[in-house]
Amino acid sequence: MRTTPRAASAVLVAAALGLTACSGLGPMPTPSETPSAVATVEASGDGVLRIGTLFPTSGDISFIGPALVAAAEVAVRDVNAAGGVLGEPVEIFHRDSGDASGDDLESAMADLLELEVDVIIGPATSVLAERIIPLAAEAGVTVISPAATYPSLRAQDEDGVLFRTIPSYENQGALIAQSVLAAGGSSIVLVTDDDELGLALEASIIAGLADEDALLGGLETLTESSNLARMATDIAAVEPDAVVIATTTALDEQTRGLIVALAEVDVAGRTLWLTSQNMADYSATLPEGVLEGAYGVLEGTPASDQFIARLRQSDPALRSFRYAVETYDAVVLAALAALEYDDDGGPSIAAGLPRITAEGYRCGSVAECRVVHDDRGSFHYVGLVGDVAFDASGDVTKADYGLYRYSEENRPVRIGTLRLR
Repeated sequence: MRTTPRAASAVLVAAALGLTACSGLGPMPTPSETPSAVATVEASGDGVLRIGTLFPTSGDISFIGPALVAAAEVAVRDVNAAGGVLGEPVEIFHRDSGDASGDDLESAMADLLELEVDVIIGPATSVLAERIIPLAAEAGVTVISPAATYPSLRAQDEDGVLFRTIPSYENQGALIAQSVLAAGGSSIVLVTDDDELGLALEASIIAGLADEDALLGGLETLTESSNLARMATDIAAVEPDAVVIATTTALDEQTRGLIVALAEVDVAGRTLWLTSQNMADYSATLPEGVLEGAYGVLEGTPASDQFIARLRQSDPALRSFRYAVETYDAVVLAALAALEYDDDGGPSIAAGLPRITAEGYRCGSVAECRVVHDDRGSFHYVGLVGDVAFDASGDVTKADYGLYRYSEENRPVRIGTLRLR
C-alpha cells in the first residue's frame, strides 16, 4: 500500500455540508451566457415527437422500473399540457428492458424502432446502455439515460447519441476529497475492486487532492481472497483521515468483513466513506454500531413530496423513487431540444440538448421555456435536478449527490447535499 504522512483528523460532516449550497430558479429571465450560433442539423423528423422508454419491469432491478415509467408519463403530460412539440402531442411508448442477464433489451429496442421513436429514455443500467448505443447510432435515435453511471460509456459512444441526466460515477471521488481537504485533512486510503469503477474513482480522488498538493495516503485492492485482518492493520497504520471503500456488490461479503476488521483495529466508523456502489442499509448484516458515524455518497436528486404525489397519481403503489427526477428531466429535455431545432428527429435532439443547457435565458418548465423561446430566443433549462449542463460527451457537469451518515443501527440517513459544479 502506498502511504503518505498523516494530517490532523477533522470533523468531515462540517466540511461536507460546507460544500452544500441552495439554488433556485430565481427571477425570470436572465441570460446565462451570450447565445452562440446554432449548429446546422438536417431535419429528419416527421412532425410528431415519439419517445420510447426502456425501463426494467422484470428482472433483478425491476423494483425501480415503475417509478421511472410514472415519471416519464408525468413529464409527457406536462409537455402536452404546454402545447406539445411542433403543435402536436408527444407520444410515448414503454417497453421492458429486463436486466443484463437476458436479451429483452434488444427485442424491446426493435419494437420501439418499428414505432419510429425519435428518442429513447433509459436504460437504467450502464451494462444495458452499452448494449443499446450501437443500435441507437445505427437508427439515428438519441438516448438519454437517467441512471447509467459507468465512466466507460463515453468511449463506447463514438457517434454522440448518448446523454445522461445522472452524473458519472467517478465524480463522487473528487467531492469526497474536497470534503476531507476542507476539514483540514489530507490522508485518504482508498479500497477498490481494481476494476473500471475503482480506477476511475482513484483518478478522481487524486485529482481532487492535487488541488491542495495532497496525495493519496494508500491504495488497497479487495478481492475474494484478501486477508481482511492484514488489510485492516495496514490501513490503520497509516492513521488516515478518511477510508473510502469503493467496492461493488460483487464483493459484498468481503466489504462487510473489511468494515468489521477495521472496527477491530480502532478505525472508527466516522472515518469511513461508502460510495454509491455499496451504500446500503446494513442493519441486518453488520453488528450494531460498526458503521455509526460513517458517511455515504449517492448520486441523484431525491423526489420532493409534491413530485411523489404526482407520480402516485400514475401509479398509487409506488414505493421506490430513485432516478424518477432524472427521468422526468430527460423527457422534458428531449421535448425542449426538439423545440429548439423545430424538428423532432433524433439528430436534432442530440444537437439541441447541449444548446438548451449551456446558454440563454433560464426557465424552469416547458411552458416557461416555450415563452422564452418564442419571445427572447435561446433558453437554458433548469430542471427538477437543478441547473442542467451537458459537456461534449453528453455528461452532466453539474449535479447533486446525497450525503448520508450511518446511525447506530447501521442505517444511512440523509444529512445534506454535495454539489458538483
